[in-house]
Amino acid sequence: MNHPFAFDSKRDFTIERVIDAPQPLVWEALTRPAHLKEWYMPRAWGRVAHAEMDVRPGGVFRIDIAVGDGQVVPNLGCFLDVVPHSRLVWTSMLFPGYRPAVFDDIPITAIVTMAAQGAGTRYVFTALHRSEADCATNRSSGFYEGTEIAIDQFVALVHSLT
Repeated sequence: MNHPFAFDSKRDFTIERVIDAPQPLVWEALTRPAHLKEWYMPRAWGRVAHAEMDVRPGGVFRIDIAVGDGQVVPNLGCFLDVVPHSRLVWTSMLFPGYRPAVFDDIPITAIVTMAAQGAGTRYVFTALHRSEADCATNRSSGFYEGTEIAIDQFVALVHSLT
């Protein structure tokens, strides 16, 4: 099921790449915890200490990040929509099982779409925010920059799997 959303350039951002690999391989790199641990966190900033994914609506999306001083920062969310090889949506606004979340960070809903483009895959990551202020904070805090770095690491990982 494809759920439309209204992109708002003041509250949201999108990062797009064309990956020289077929959609099933891109999907695998996106949805397998072992692969996610390799690309999700910019290497210069930290590492993924633990990743857990139950890729189905209501399923767990958990990524615990170990930062420079060794402190582990948990990130827990819930998948909202899953269309294999095409669309993956998760949010930090809900815990697994659609339980209301409690958090200290700026919440987002992430929408990843994939489509065939020639022999490759057009990969689009969109982060939806509650407000313009939340989006501005995520842009200035390093979240946007870190997401770009992580997506570049993701593309490199996918290429290494081909």
